[in-house]
Amino acid sequence: MKLVLATHNAHKVDELRKILGDALDGIELIGYDGPEPVEDGDTFEENALIKARAAAAFTGLPSIADDSGISVDELDGAPGIHSARYAGTRDDRDNLELLLENLGDNPNRAAHFTCAAALVVPPPVGSVGPDGPPEEAISHEFVELGIWHGSILEAPSGVNGFGYDPIFTPVGLSVSSAELSPDEKNAVSHRALAFAAIMPTVRRELLGE
Repeated sequence: MKLVLATHNAHKVDELRKILGDALDGIELIGYDGPEPVEDGDTFEENALIKARAAAAFTGLPSIADDSGISVDELDGAPGIHSARYAGTRDDRDNLELLLENLGDNPNRAAHFTCAAALVVPPPVGSVGPDGPPEEAISHEFVELGIWHGSILEAPSGVNGFGYDPIFTPVGLSVSSAELSPDEKNAVSHRALAFAAIMPTVRRELLGE
């Protein structure tokens, strides 16, 4: 059974394959080279579904996608769903530098990463008959959330990961998420939590488990 990973982000492709690991047993995870949809949702859940729907419609295959970002308490939840384009350049360094500038020396540095993982299973080709669409001819859609709590450092630290990892320290740790090894991060991150939550649904929908 094939499952499309609906992202053009090479970092996410690599990270998600490592995160899913053995949970993909019996499922072939394939890349997506179709058009990118406009992510105009108001929540992580809505944007994840927009991407998964687009990939499912383009390929005709079950598709999985995620939308994620960082929210800072003192900035009223910003950058939130705008995390990837916070500085207007889509450059990771520009984004985190703007966040540090906006937060300044405020003592409240609480923040959290959110990831919404979405699965869209399209109806089988040719499944709509003369009497209208049966239940199996309706796209099935599912969303799960993962939240990773922590705080914002005063300056970047670490070279692993991507995005805001160099300025985020997870709760219970004394290092940034960019100082964690890929395996360490993949065991506890918001993305790991969201995809761990949705994989039982993926396996049920695709493999009938």
